[in-house]
This record gives sequence, C-alpha cells and structure tokens, in this order.
Amino acid sequence: MEINLALTITGVIALAVGSVLGYLTRRTIAKNQIGSAEARLQKMTEEAKQEAKETLMQAKDKALKVVEEANREQKEREQQIMRLEDRLEKREQVLESKNQELDNKFNDLAQKAKKVKEIKEELDQLLSKKTLELEKVAKLSQEEAKNELLAIVEKEQEQSLNERVKKLEQEGKEELEKKARNILTLAMQRFAGSQSAEVTTSSVALPSDDLKGRIIGKEGRNIKTLEKLTGVEIIVDDTPGAIVISAFDPIRRQIAKMALEKRIEETVEKAKEEISSKIQEAGEAAVYDTGVAGLDPKLIRVLGRLRFRTSYGQNVLLHSVEVAHLAASIASEIGADANLCKKAGLLHDIGKAITHEVQGSHVEIGKMILQKFNVAPEVIKAMQSHHEEYPYETLESVIVQVADQLSGARPGARKDTLEAYLKRLEELEKVANSFEGIEKSYAIQAGREIRIFVQPDKMDDAQARKVARQIADKVQSDLDYPGEIKVTVIRETRVVEYAR
Repeated sequence: MEINLALTITGVIALAVGSVLGYLTRRTIAKNQIGSAEARLQKMTEEAKQEAKETLMQAKDKALKVVEEANREQKEREQQIMRLEDRLEKREQVLESKNQELDNKFNDLAQKAKKVKEIKEELDQLLSKKTLELEKVAKLSQEEAKNELLAIVEKEQEQSLNERVKKLEQEGKEELEKKARNILTLAMQRFAGSQSAEVTTSSVALPSDDLKGRIIGKEGRNIKTLEKLTGVEIIVDDTPGAIVISAFDPIRRQIAKMALEKRIEETVEKAKEEISSKIQEAGEAAVYDTGVAGLDPKLIRVLGRLRFRTSYGQNVLLHSVEVAHLAASIASEIGADANLCKKAGLLHDIGKAITHEVQGSHVEIGKMILQKFNVAPEVIKAMQSHHEEYPYETLESVIVQVADQLSGARPGARKDTLEAYLKRLEELEKVANSFEGIEKSYAIQAGREIRIFVQPDKMDDAQARKVARQIADKVQSDLDYPGEIKVTVIRETRVVEYAR
C-alpha cells in the first residue's frame, strides 16, 4: 500500500515536473519566434523607409527638372513675344510711312483731277462754240450732219456689206442644209411607208347594173333604210357598175360600203362588228409596227379608228406610224430619247379619232385622251407642240413637230381639192403683192415656193432682203398651209446700150 502510494506520488511529481518543463520549453520557443518576427518586421520597416527615401529623392529630381523645363519654355516664349512685338512695331512704322505717301499721292491726284475737270469744261465750251460755228457755216445741225455722214458711209460700203452678209448667209445655209439633209435622208431611208389617198366618197363596184334596182328597192325603201342606219348618203347615178357613198365620217362610209357589198339590210350590224374588229386590228398592227409597248388596250382601239380618218387625202394612221419612225430616227441621230419620240409620234394625232364627237382642236382632245389613259407626261409634252399650240418644253417636242411636217410635206403624201389649191396660191400671191416695190409674183411648186420680182429702181439689195423677211413673216402669220413655204425675192437690173 505504501509502495503503491509512493509510486503514485512519484508519478504525480514526475507528471508535474514534466508539465512545468514542457511549459517552459514552449515559452522559450515562443519567445524565440517572437524575437525573429520582430527582427523581420524591423528589417522590412527599414527597407520601406529606404525605398520611400529614394522615391522621394527621385520625385524631387523630376519636379526640379519639370520646373527647369517650364522656366526654359517661358523664357523662349517671352523671347518670341518680344521678337513679334519688334516686328509689329516695324510694320506699324512702315504702314504709317505708306499711309503718308498714299495721302500725299491722293492729294496730288485730287489736284490733278480738279485740273483735268477744269480743262474738260473748257474743251466742252470750246467744242460747243466750234460746233455752233460749224452749224452756222454748213447750215446743218449736228444730228443732221451725223445722219448724212452715216448715209454716205452706208452707201459707200453697201456693196461690201451685202457681199459679206450674203457670204455668211450662204455658208450658214449650206452647212445647215447639209446637216438637215443627212438627218432627214437617214430617217427616210430607215422608213418607207405606203400611203393611200382617200376623199370623202367611196364607191361600191357592182358586177351588174341590174343590181341597182334591187339595192334601191321598192320606192327607194332599201336605200332610205340603209342611209338611216348608217348615216351616209347613197348616190345611184348613171355611172356604170358602181354606186357612190358620200359621208364626212370615213367609218360610216366603210360600214355602208360593206353593207352594200353584201346587199342585204341585216348585214349592217354585222358590218359594224367587222369594222370594229378591223379597228382593233389596225391599232394593234400600228403598235406592233412601231414597237411601242405599254399602251392600254382601249387606247389602242382609239388609235385604230385613225385607219378610217384622212387629212388632205393622207391616211392619219399611216401618217402617225410614219411620224413615229421618222421621229425615232431623227432622235437617234441627235442623241434625244428615241423611244419617247416614237410613242409621241404615234399618238400625236390621236385626237382626230373623235374630233367629230367632242368639241375642241385635235391637240386638246388628244391631250385629254392620253391623260385619261395615264400616258406619261413626257409623251404629252412631246406631242402637244406639233402645231405650235403649246411652247416647246423638250427637245423631243421639236423632233415630233419636224417629223410631222416631214411626213405631211413630202411629195405625194397629201392631196387637196382643186378649189382649195387655187385659193391657197391666190392668197399667197396676194400677200406678196401687198408690199410696195413688188413688180410681180408667182406661186410655184404647188404653193411651196413664192418667187417675187421687185422693181430695181425702187429697191436696193438690202431692202430686198428686208422685204423677203417681212413677206415670210406675213405669210406665216396670215395663211394656213402644210409644211413650209420658200420666199425668193429677185432683184434684176438690165442695162441695154446700142452700138451704131
């Protein structure tokens, strides 16, 4: 028991001693670790202080350099400003000197101008005095002397002036005619259309005169019915093998002709249907021939009605097709819009299709028709000036008018009645003879040229040129005619002497 107790006490004492020794050992180790950490911390602090000191030194050096650079730049700028001030001061001095010189020159010029003005006034007084003396001596005023001198110079140089004017006119005319001839020749070569002359009557050929009685019917009943249905006048005369149909409307004439050829009253409606079909076919053929696309079918039908309309014996639809081709050819030669000219040329006389149904000129009616079918405004502008009812707004409008006149004025295109032809020639000669100094005049080439002989003792070459222009202007303003009329004034002086 005692032994066990002793062992127990001994163990306890050993355990206590071990615990104390362990504590002391750990404390010593902790102190050593703390001392090492403090040393490292102190070292880091010293290093940081050293780095901060070096950084501060570097910052001070940089600041000093910046201050020195700023001071240097400031000194340079001050020097530049001083140099500029010196320059400005010198320039001010130069300007002041020049201003003084200019003032002196201005004063000198003012004095000289004053002297010149005084001299001019003296000269004007002397000139007026001398002019009055000359007028008294010559018994002519200044204006009269001037006019007399101009008349003498004009008379002396008249021959030279006339020759020069004539040469210039001839050169310009030859050049213009050459260009126009080339353009028109090319246009005509590209298109050659057939023309058929029509008048206000149509004839129906009969295989036998015996059919006349059957056509007339009992008491003229058949003819009266046919005239009532078609609106034409049927003339049955002594002409063998033919009956004449008279009407202003060509469509009505054609319907009546077809009905008579079939010799039965019931075929009138059928003839109307057939003529309607022919109208449509004619319009489509015209559009196909010219290559114009995009037209409304109803507008094409209206165009086809021109197949049975004539102007001065010229078929209007064929004329429109010809104008379309000619306008396109001319446009392609001078760089205009050929497609626009072609469409405007084809539609330029579209108003003639219904002129007997609507009031107004065919140009106005044509414009309304084209606007109704939404045709482009450019086309309307190009077609509306072909009779000069509207101003030329585009180059294409001039081309369409030229093509229209070319188609109507070419030989064989149109025919006229003898009475109208003679009346036009008579009016043309009457206009020419209304001028003073005219000896005689002759209308030639079917009224397309008027030749005028003047009295040489009453009119010189310059006056003859002036009269030619005046006659051309009066013909253009007073007369209606297709195409153009050439005015030729002839002044001839004949001197006859006899050798005996």
